[in-house]
Amino acid sequence: MPEQNKKKVIAAFDFDGTLTTRDSLLQFLFYTSGTQRTLFAILKSSLTLLGTCLGLASRQEAKEALIASLYKGIYKKDLLSLGEAFASTQLNQILRPIMIQRLKWHQEQGHTCILVSANLDVYLNAWSEQNGFSATICSRLATDHEGRITGKLDSPNCWGPEKKRRLFEWLSDIPRDSYILYAYGDSRGDQELLSSADFALTPTCISQNPS
Repeated sequence: MPEQNKKKVIAAFDFDGTLTTRDSLLQFLFYTSGTQRTLFAILKSSLTLLGTCLGLASRQEAKEALIASLYKGIYKKDLLSLGEAFASTQLNQILRPIMIQRLKWHQEQGHTCILVSANLDVYLNAWSEQNGFSATICSRLATDHEGRITGKLDSPNCWGPEKKRRLFEWLSDIPRDSYILYAYGDSRGDQELLSSADFALTPTCISQNPS
């Protein structure tokens, strides 16, 4: 048996645009807060959002501006309940079938599958658990001592270099030469993750070579 076949296989999947056909955060905001409140929050945060496009503000600042407008002060447990419902109903509408097939192929082989996303724990943890992932690495909403959402993330936004850092932190107890890493992504925020993998694949690659 080739030495490579004896190694553990890790498959790290980005979520938005990779396992899904589009971004899920706005859909979650509208689902939990309604059209009027969400549009108002986007308008209220528009300067920060524009600053992100112009390189004057970070993605984390833009995300926190929206979070604070809609969720600051509410109990995280209440948002988690909405997130679980959103994960089990709404997210199924935007999944990319060929990538879900790829996920299931890895799982059937007994590979360790990890979800690595910049989006929010309040719905991704539930979706990840429902779909058999071994771990979820994502952006997490911070709370105060009473469990209320502060409007901030509790660590750096899980995008770009932070995706790679947090994945390898999770894998830190496993020697790098003892496993093969597959990484799946679709955007600039996945480049560091993809560059660190033994096999780096995009939805386009999988669509062109489904076998």
